[in-house]
Amino acid sequence: MRIKHLALAIALSIAPAAAVWADAAPVAAAQATLSPYAVVEGISEYRLANGLRVLLAPDASKPVATINLTYLVGSRHESYGETGMAHLLEHMMFKGTGQIANVMDELSRRGFQSNASTAQDRTNYYESFPAGEENLAWALGMEADRMVNSRIDQADFDKEFSVVRNEMEKGESDPFRTLWKQLTAASFDWHNYGHNTIGARSDVEKVKMENLRAFYRKYYQPDNAVLVIGGKFDPAQALALAQNTLGKLPKPQRQLVPTWTVEPQRDGERQITVRRVGDTHMLAALYHASSGSHPDWAGLEMLDAILTDNPNGRLYKSLVNRKLAVGVWPVSMGLAEPGYVSYWLKLSKEQNSEPARKALLGTLEDFKRHPVTQQELDRARSAWLSDFSQTAADSQSLTLALTEAIAQGDWRLFFLQRDRIEALQPADVQRVAENYLKASNRTLGEYLPTAKPDRSAIPDTPDVAKMVEGYQGKAQLSQGENFDPSPANIDQRTERATLPNGAKLALLPKKTRGNTISGYFAFQFGNAANLAGKATISQLTSAMLLRGAGKLSASEISSRIDQLKASLQISGSGQNLRVGFSVQREQLPALLALIGDALKSPTFPADEFAKLKLASQSNIDSLRNNPQSQAYQSIAKRMDPYPAGDIRHFATLDEQSAALKAATLEQLKAFQREFYGAGHAQFALVGDFDAAAVKRQLGELFGDWNSRQAYSRLEEKQRADQAGSEQLQLADQANAVYFAALPLALQDDSPDYPALLVANRILGGETKSRLFQRLRQQDGLSYHAGSDLMVDSFAPVSQWILSAIYAPQNLAKIKTGVSEELARLLKDGVTAEEVADAKHSLQQARQLARAQDDTLSSALAGQLERGRTMAFSAGLERQIEALTTEQVNAALRRYLQPSQLVEAYAGDFAATAKTAKSGS
Repeated sequence: MRIKHLALAIALSIAPAAAVWADAAPVAAAQATLSPYAVVEGISEYRLANGLRVLLAPDASKPVATINLTYLVGSRHESYGETGMAHLLEHMMFKGTGQIANVMDELSRRGFQSNASTAQDRTNYYESFPAGEENLAWALGMEADRMVNSRIDQADFDKEFSVVRNEMEKGESDPFRTLWKQLTAASFDWHNYGHNTIGARSDVEKVKMENLRAFYRKYYQPDNAVLVIGGKFDPAQALALAQNTLGKLPKPQRQLVPTWTVEPQRDGERQITVRRVGDTHMLAALYHASSGSHPDWAGLEMLDAILTDNPNGRLYKSLVNRKLAVGVWPVSMGLAEPGYVSYWLKLSKEQNSEPARKALLGTLEDFKRHPVTQQELDRARSAWLSDFSQTAADSQSLTLALTEAIAQGDWRLFFLQRDRIEALQPADVQRVAENYLKASNRTLGEYLPTAKPDRSAIPDTPDVAKMVEGYQGKAQLSQGENFDPSPANIDQRTERATLPNGAKLALLPKKTRGNTISGYFAFQFGNAANLAGKATISQLTSAMLLRGAGKLSASEISSRIDQLKASLQISGSGQNLRVGFSVQREQLPALLALIGDALKSPTFPADEFAKLKLASQSNIDSLRNNPQSQAYQSIAKRMDPYPAGDIRHFATLDEQSAALKAATLEQLKAFQREFYGAGHAQFALVGDFDAAAVKRQLGELFGDWNSRQAYSRLEEKQRADQAGSEQLQLADQANAVYFAALPLALQDDSPDYPALLVANRILGGETKSRLFQRLRQQDGLSYHAGSDLMVDSFAPVSQWILSAIYAPQNLAKIKTGVSEELARLLKDGVTAEEVADAKHSLQQARQLARAQDDTLSSALAGQLERGRTMAFSAGLERQIEALTTEQVNAALRRYLQPSQLVEAYAGDFAATAKTAKSGS
């Protein structure tokens, strides 16, 4: 529920909705009385009498519709003492109206998918649902109702406040967001773009309901909103429904006054430093820039890629290639008013900030001596346009992407920006670089990991009338320790134990910021015989565990998790059940008790089961014309060695749909009763907890809980030998997918495994890889191309996966590119430089992963299941470090057999062929 720019989206995930109160007005009347205001590339804009703008973006290719309602209000519009109000209002909009007791519950009841997010210039709400007049009418009626009738009262706020505060705390614990917040604050003297969207803690804590209601009445009105309807619907019918719901709301009498603050020109560079406990070290340079609607923004977008593209970006070459940083990325905000661009570095503990700072600023502010080249622009433009075409081809993505253009001033900017980028010349980008990327326009920020931050306590202003009673001040936040994530230290700090029934424990107590704990529990049960025919039942059973357990309903479980300031995910398939969570020290016992109830005492409510089946079927249907899904299914079906009924059998979408339809609640209840137990389970916790207390509680909860059914591990069989390719025709799909798999007789303790890890890194495991370089950087065919190793720990049954996305008309070029790169790799081998770079990046990635408590808890649980410790990881890393170029080439030639690839190509190749034929 915050910013939705680039990869920075933090949104409140809701789900499903209910009740139709839209009039069934004659469809023909809408078109007879209302003509399009503008039409661009299949999208039509209508302007209703009350000021609401309605965009229709029909797409009949998928049975899904999406509505996206954008209000032109964000943190930019907040007054003194009211920071965070736009974001807080977004939370409150899900509480209810006079007609709906609780919007979030109603959305959930209908099985809709929904999100909301708040940014600097706008707030948006969207719902996706199975296409149909009833669903569309309900969604539009609900949005009309909560636009003017939302219940905004103190009682609801008091319940929601802990959720907002926990969202704040999450941001405060994140190094990137902490530095980003302070960097923007130091960069803007007067404009609200310097405020974090979530707001000041004191403003949110002390918010006045009358102020929040006034903010709501002022901005949540039809003349300040844009509605986008995308996906499968009848345009005339949809327009009539919009007119008879949102269109019936009166046009407000008040006049909105535009914001007028203009940030003055900068007189010199600025610098800030943030010191926090942890291992993360970052540098960032922020430069003030044009608004997103200005023609200059096209050049600024190209600069992002020219500077940070991996591996051809200037910053990547000057920093990552020279081992001065481990990563570079941009954070650029194209806003309604002049915004900013920023460029970020992440450093390892061994890397020094001073040479990194010099290289960062030297590269950013040196375009006069090193002008933009045509090759740089062409490479950046090709990647951007590929991303644009993919977004425009997917109705849901397009519906949401228009939000940012709407916030900048008009939805048509989405297409205009493409035109501008297509027309750019190197001189245009050069001018933009020289104008904005200069020292006088810069704020430099550094995030320094510090074992013991030296902070000054700033007390609240006291109440003068009570001052004589004394002032106690605030309690200081608990501080984490400077933890060494090396395998040896992790093993030394980890306590391993076994419960009476055989369940295994790995407990790693350590001081963490905010007393947080990450946990991962894994359960195994059943065997090939007693699990036969129960694949769908296994998945559905796990999906029902948090929908009612003990004395709590699904809504109450969700509220309880929020009250505990925790996160909890439960998933399962086959003979596995997985539980992941995070929580603070004081709330761990209560969360463990909740997990115990969910696993041991689920109530399986019938209404929740109906919603789950509806949502699951909708998901299955959405995959039928999806290129990625269809390519994957083609491979999986051809390689599947298991007969129908075996729990390991790969089920087709039709088989999944049939099994879903046949599933009953009684089957789920029986599955939980017969199979669930902890006799073959692994429990791992990392963070601030009392190990002795945790062992006692886990013993009480799970120490005598055993499955009634016999257990034996399901051994994987070698995949069927089905070498060859299949081409799948999918109508009306602008994007195509290449997917390939190569069966390998390999497991993760095989002598060749370390060499193949490095080989995969070179082939397609990162953006510097051969496939990425060829298909994206050289040929400009693919936004994403790469490879991955899927290696088993228990048997020599593994796969080497290759994948790429591309335009259907480039099918022949994709085939040629992949074939030539594989042949070149086998003929010429890899170079010593490639091996050195791959080894370094691989080791860095492993080290960084161990520094994340959630990843570490999952790894420790996996080691318990495999009978290993971190010594295995340490040994693997020593093997990687000792590898020679000759060993990597030998392993490549031993295992990489292009003739044995099982390949699939999925896309709309018929439309491409038809276009090519008509063009000739």
